[in-house]
This record gives sequence, structure tokens and C-alpha cells, in this order.
Amino acid sequence: MWVLVICLIAFLVILISQWLQKWLNPKCNGRLPRGSMGLPIIGETIQFFSPHSFYGIPPFISKRMTNLVGNLVVVSGDSELNQYIFKEEGKSVYCSYTESALKIMGEQSLLAYHGVFHKYLKNLTLSMIGPESLKEVLLHEMDAVTRKYLHSCSSYASFDVKEESANMVFEYFAKKLFGYEEAKASKKLRESYKAFLDGLISFPLNIPGTAFHACLKGRENAIKVINNVINERKSSQQLCHDFLDFLLEEAKSKDTILNEAIIVDLVFLLLFASYETTSEAITLVMKFLSDHPSVVVELTKEHEEILKNRKNEELGITWTEYKSMTFTHMVINETLRLGNIVPGIFRGVTKDIEMKGTTIPAGSTVMVCPSAVHLNPAKYNDPLAFDPWRWEGQELHAGSKNFVAFGGGSRLCAGAHFAKVQVAVFLHYLVTKYRRTKGAPESHPRRTRVTPKAHQSHTQGAPKAHPRRTRGAFSGPPSVPQRRQKRRLEQLPEPRQRQRLNGAGVTPEPRLNSAG
Repeated sequence: MWVLVICLIAFLVILISQWLQKWLNPKCNGRLPRGSMGLPIIGETIQFFSPHSFYGIPPFISKRMTNLVGNLVVVSGDSELNQYIFKEEGKSVYCSYTESALKIMGEQSLLAYHGVFHKYLKNLTLSMIGPESLKEVLLHEMDAVTRKYLHSCSSYASFDVKEESANMVFEYFAKKLFGYEEAKASKKLRESYKAFLDGLISFPLNIPGTAFHACLKGRENAIKVINNVINERKSSQQLCHDFLDFLLEEAKSKDTILNEAIIVDLVFLLLFASYETTSEAITLVMKFLSDHPSVVVELTKEHEEILKNRKNEELGITWTEYKSMTFTHMVINETLRLGNIVPGIFRGVTKDIEMKGTTIPAGSTVMVCPSAVHLNPAKYNDPLAFDPWRWEGQELHAGSKNFVAFGGGSRLCAGAHFAKVQVAVFLHYLVTKYRRTKGAPESHPRRTRVTPKAHQSHTQGAPKAHPRRTRGAFSGPPSVPQRRQKRRLEQLPEPRQRQRLNGAGVTPEPRLNSAG
């Protein structure tokens, strides 16, 4: 009997040893990148989610082959490899996210699709937030809402930059996206998104009490609100002339596989990505401006020149003016370079990739790490310094192999222009209409204070309609029949007179006090 037990134990030890050997040394036709597979099954997932300093490349990133949630992952901080990965999208490389990530973002979302259908969904998205829509419709609305929010914040002793800028973008974009207004809704969507965000970067353990579980519940509640809006829209047959109307109409086409589940996930992801990443960028730029007064001086000079050349200051920012904000775009790019809002971009590989003496095996995942490129002293002189002037003479409106804040290739972020326009509009009114001061050292690092400049009128109304601006419909992708676009345009109401925003009696109190 004892002999049998000993033989069984020996057999199990051999099996486990062989399994561990395979785990620690994944199959590869060449030399694997340096790194470690970590603990069995969970790999180095815990280290991956550990906090790290804002300044510098995270220690976890600098190795790096690893294992996350049971998946072999090669972390790339090499700009040449990153460029190759982005160019190979749709060939030997595909967008790859873990099952837990797709549960969070949506299994029918833009992240889950590849090839032709991904391109189709991206074109739909660009009809909402692409350059043409920004130029014809969204820029004017951003202008008005930004004025309103900054004016409102000027009445506070101090305010949380992240929270208020998130509220600002959420308010107007949710309405533009699917007609949702937080103030009128019985179920508050913003709270659901907050719960979702709190557990977004967390260990994927779905049991009550964990951050991941709370994140999934937040998503579930948000999806319910979006579904309710869709059901009400379908039952009422009332046109609201927003992006949801456009999607529901598109779903009726005979030649599309767009369905309600995809629409729900698309709306959910678009709203989250728009307000969360944009508000993070605004918060970061506020922090850097507070620490670098010389940058504020140069910014103010650029925007005062724009006002000087404008026939009527109250007309608001035009597209031509936005495109002329050279130093502003330098500031935004430098903020994104240092901020690294997106920690990683994941791509799966279907065949072995050989580069610089190492082999990335087929079946593994490559994590493109923007911070490892953006903070590399070989790519940027004094990389931890905030220096917008380093962008002088460089391309400011597109990515490169050394600037991947918005990804690259065919999956370049569809919301890149949206975020940059909103930050530019915010900066325009911040430096021309308000003064900023840091709060007390003991106050929350994101809190700040703004006060109206002495020369500013205390009636801070919305900009008058520009004579060339009209209320536009979303111009869907090329596959949408022209006659349907024409019919939708004919159904649009006449331009409505925009109400002036509340503005009388500004009390000189607030100023800005950003992070740090």
C-alpha cells in the first residue's frame, strides 16, 4: 500500500515539474525576450497592477517578457518593434485583449472586432467625433459649454479639475451621443460610470467586495440606462437627430450586420472614452501649467493674438483659429507624452516575429508601452522635463514611431482629434479670461482656483453663432446611401437660437490649482 502511495506522489511530482518547466520556458523557435513568467497561472499580474511613480518608466515595464492572467505577454518599449506591430495590423497582428478586459469594455464593442467590420464601426464613430463633425458641429458646442463651466467654476473657492472637466464633457457629449440629460434622468448614468472607473484597472477577480466586481456592476447599471433610452426611442418613433438616431437608422439597412447589442456597447465605450481621457488630459495640462509659468506666458500670448485678430470676440473659436494654435498643440503633445494616459496597447501575433536578436513567439501578446518610448532618454532629451518647445518644427497633428499617445496604424484612436480640440478650447478660455492660483499646500492636488481677469466682461454668455456655422447632421461612412443622408438632413429642424449662458455677477474668487 505504502509503495503505491509513494509511486503516486512521485508521479505527481514529475508531472508538476514538467508542467512548471514548460511554464517557465515557453516554446519558441528562437531566443525569447528577457523577463520572467512569474508564479504559475497568475504570472506577474499582481506586479502589473501595482502603483508606481508618475515620473519615470515603471519598474515592471523595463524587463520584459511576462505572463498576465495566464497569457504570455511581451512588453515592448522599442519604437521600431511598435511601428512594425502597428503596420502589421490585420496581417500577422490583431487587436488582443483578455477575456476580462472585453467583459469590462463590451464583447460587442469596437475593441472586439477586426478587419472590415472594425473599419466600418470606426467610420461610424468618426462620423460623430471626426474632424468634419468637429469642424461643423462640435467645436461650437465645446466652445459654449467650456465657457459655461469655467464661468461656473469661477464662483467656487476651489474646484476639482478632474471632476469638473469630466462633468463638462459628460454633460454635452451624452446629450449629443444619445439624448441623455443627467439632470432629467431618474437613473443617474454618471454614478454608474464612476463605479465602473473605480475598478477598471484591477485584478480580475469577480466576487462581491472586489473592485473588479464593482466595475462590472457599474457597467451593468450603465448598460441598463442606455437600453432604456433605446427602448423609449424605438417606442416613441421620435427623432432626436443625435448619434443614436443615426445608428438605429443604419441598423435597418439590409446590407449591415449592425445590431442593437453592438450599438449599446458602442455608445457605452464612446461616452466613457470621450469624457474620461479628455478630463485626464485637462487635469494634467493644468498641473504642468501651474508648475511652468513661462509656458503660461507663451500660451497667453498666442491666444491673445487670436482675440486681437478676431473681428468679434464673442463669435467663439473658429476651425481656422484652432488649426493656428501652434504652441497650444505643442503643449498638448508634451502633456500627452509625459502623462501617458493609456498604459498599454495590446496586440496578438499569429506568427513568430524576429527583431534585434529575439523572437516573439506566435500565439503570444505584445503590449506596446507608450511610457517606455516617451520617457526614453535616447528618444527625448531630458525626458522627464516638461518642455513644449521640444516640439518646435515637428508634426503636431499625427503620431510617429516615437509618439504613440493615440496608438498607431489602422487602429489609431478615433477620438484623438476630439480630445485635442476640447483641450485647446479649454486652454483658450483659461488663459484669456481667467487667472489661476495654486491652492494651499495641504489641499487636494487636483483642486484649483480661477478668477476672471480684470478686463473681462462679467456677462459671460455663450458665443454668438458664427455666420458660416449651421446645425449639421452626422455624415455617416461612405457605405451609407446618399439618399438616406439627404432624407435625414431634410428632417433636421431650423437652427435654434442658442440661449445665453448664465453670467451676471461674477464674484472674483476662484483660480486654478491643478495637480501637484
